Amino acid sequence: MAQSYDLILKGGTAVLPGRTMRADIAVCGGKVVRVGFLDAGSARQTIDCAGLHVLPGVIDTQVHFREPGLEHKEDLESGTRAAVLGGVTGVFEMPNTAPATDSPEALQEKLTRAQGRTWCDHAFFLGASAANAAALGGWERRDGCAGVKIFMGSSTGSLLVDQDEAIARVLAGGFRRVAVHCEDEARLKERKALVAEGASVALHPEWRDVETALAATRRLLALARQAGRKVHVLHVTTAEEMALLQDNRDIASVEVTPQHLTLAAPDCYEGLGTFAQMNPPIREARHREALWRALEQGVVDIIGSDHAPHTLKEKSLPYPKSPSGMPGVQTLVPVMLDHVNTGKLSLERFVDLTSAGPARVYDIAGKGRIAAGYDADFTVVDMNAERTITNEWIASKCGWTPFHGLSVRGWPVMTIIRGTIVMRDGALQGRPLGAPVRFHPLPPLTKEPAVPR
Repeated sequence: MAQSYDLILKGGTAVLPGRTMRADIAVCGGKVVRVGFLDAGSARQTIDCAGLHVLPGVIDTQVHFREPGLEHKEDLESGTRAAVLGGVTGVFEMPNTAPATDSPEALQEKLTRAQGRTWCDHAFFLGASAANAAALGGWERRDGCAGVKIFMGSSTGSLLVDQDEAIARVLAGGFRRVAVHCEDEARLKERKALVAEGASVALHPEWRDVETALAATRRLLALARQAGRKVHVLHVTTAEEMALLQDNRDIASVEVTPQHLTLAAPDCYEGLGTFAQMNPPIREARHREALWRALEQGVVDIIGSDHAPHTLKEKSLPYPKSPSGMPGVQTLVPVMLDHVNTGKLSLERFVDLTSAGPARVYDIAGKGRIAAGYDADFTVVDMNAERTITNEWIASKCGWTPFHGLSVRGWPVMTIIRGTIVMRDGALQGRPLGAPVRFHPLPPLTKEPAVPR
């Protein structure tokens, strides 16, 4: 008797571990159960994927969805809606909300808010601080926790951890890889006078210069090596950092963003003004080319969007009163697929950077590849579709994108999460079904972590 499946993706070109080939993919109970050539009549639903590529679900491991506290910019529903419309099946959300996600109670508050409202799977980072450093090793084990995030610079309130002693205490406890924003706060303060009284936004990368990023990354690597703790350096922007990170692969993994791979100063500031402003900054072309070389040479592990929306009104303030950050979760896939089509990277490398890489770096369970036993998460794309990215397409509450008017080839046409279609041909399907991302178990703690006073 023929086996019955919930879903078969029929006749697509699947990017599988180690090979890309035409294959049918069978799903049952939200899991991949078979990859091969199957009887189309043996499933409750069969989708014709001829002419399409079926990728493992894209995981964006750096987004800021602004809830709680800043929901006028974004919330969990609108942010995850933007994600699935862009072909993203999972997100890791950052802790700099109001209040900050710096305790188990704050983590649980986000998980509770996410229930029934998120369109894709999700996990939330705990924000490190001098006050909670000793407890993070226990807290990082909680369900739905993506890990620990350190802001060495460019943060406010309790989440700024800029002193070596405090960073060392954060790194001393726990097992999971720690994600870090590397800008040197002392140097930022020293150089703030360059722009404090008002300046052209083109000076943003001059204020937050190469040394600001390099000094922080150098300090982090020394502290991580001393602690024996692996770190993940977020949104790397400089050639100098990439040269340093290349020599520290045993202790540090690397993220880059589509905007740093696509835009360059001074043109981006001339064309976009403050809408090109982010931290760390978009820099001149020599740095962009260094990021591409590092990606080609295997130094880069993950592409994340650093989705950080602000309203049109906020971004239109005169620099430096204008906030840093731009949306990106919805445009990550089409922008990078266009780079695939122009020969900047292979489709297999794109999959490694957005699916297998996130699973490897963050030890995600059951996601990151198309294989039997894994979650049936798929980003289905038409590599020949030509589209123009517009502000009108953006689902984020901010309503704009720095890529407005950019013509691309390669487009997400279907988003499938645990065997359920949530986006097809640009339209949402059904209701939000997002659930917490699962992680592989950690070794037992040798002692109970201290509780911060």
